[in-house]
Amino acid sequence: MSKQILHIDSSIFGAKGYSSQLSAELVAKLQHELGDTTLTYHSLAEENVPHFSAQTIADIGEGAADLADRFINEVQAADYLVLSAPMYNFAVPSQLKSWFDYIARAGVTFKYGENGPVGLLKNKKVYVVTTRGGFHRNSNTDSESQWLKTMLGFLGMNDVEFIYAEGLNIEGEKDKGLSAAKQHITAITSKEVA
Repeated sequence: MSKQILHIDSSIFGAKGYSSQLSAELVAKLQHELGDTTLTYHSLAEENVPHFSAQTIADIGEGAADLADRFINEVQAADYLVLSAPMYNFAVPSQLKSWFDYIARAGVTFKYGENGPVGLLKNKKVYVVTTRGGFHRNSNTDSESQWLKTMLGFLGMNDVEFIYAEGLNIEGEKDKGLSAAKQHITAITSKEVA
């Protein structure tokens, strides 16, 4: 049975961004290792996805939220979610925040139960490729990773693996950071079918 891969690219630099290049490499290797796959791809910056607004909420209430419905349908259908998430000013790109705003819908992708919120987007493997100019992993400046874990978990996606490329704006560190991320990608894809 064909596996569904949803690739969400949020770099403002499009295909030229390091996170875009690394996430594309991950997707290509996943497709190779998994065999029969179907890919859905969005470059949020290039598609100029509008930010979530009061009008969006009104449209949802009137059953006319085509973009939100499409995004939700895509993530519901996915077996694998690959997020390109460069760190901008200690946070995710605003385009990626908007995508999450579109897919977080009460009663559809999460619900409130007796013990609090329950995520409804289950049984998905999530890979987050994050690039940073400096070094933030496992430090108090890495608010991006914590936000992503919280948001994904809120929606029911708890099987999350991060691929980090750090130090990209530090002299002498860029090649090391990219190489470490590529090695991690190779390790992921070789174990995915093991």
